[in-house]
Amino acid sequence: MTLEVTRERLRSRIGTEVHAGEWLVIDQARIDAFAAATGDHQWIHVDRERALRDSPWHCTIAHGFLTLSLVPMLRRAPGIAESVPFTDVRTTINYGVNRVRFMNPVREGARIRGRSSLLSVEELPGALELIEQFTVEIEGEKKPACVAEIVLRLYP
Repeated sequence: MTLEVTRERLRSRIGTEVHAGEWLVIDQARIDAFAAATGDHQWIHVDRERALRDSPWHCTIAHGFLTLSLVPMLRRAPGIAESVPFTDVRTTINYGVNRVRFMNPVREGARIRGRSSLLSVEELPGALELIEQFTVEIEGEKKPACVAEIVLRLYP
């Protein structure tokens, strides 16, 4: 298979959902680890007693950027390490984010999962650039936690 074949296979999927992941529990340990890694110890994320008393959600919530940072994990298909399993693609890298919105807080203990739809495929010298709309759903919620345009580059 060639990169051109992969490009055409991907282009045929523009406008369609290309991935729906498994559910992941966002527990307080993960929230605390993210706070430690980033230095963002705002009480709404790490102080359970105060959040119970003073937060509109009556619990701690995940950092929006924690949710965004989980996109690579949430994007993987179950049981495979690479997110785009084509034989002519050696590696996939995260190239950036065009737009991101945090629409609904992720409460501690909630389950989230990722879904992505392919928006575009562009051929570059020696690579393909994909733009996906990535949605982080919260189990039982109508409104997603996050919606982002993720830019990926695939290299042969």
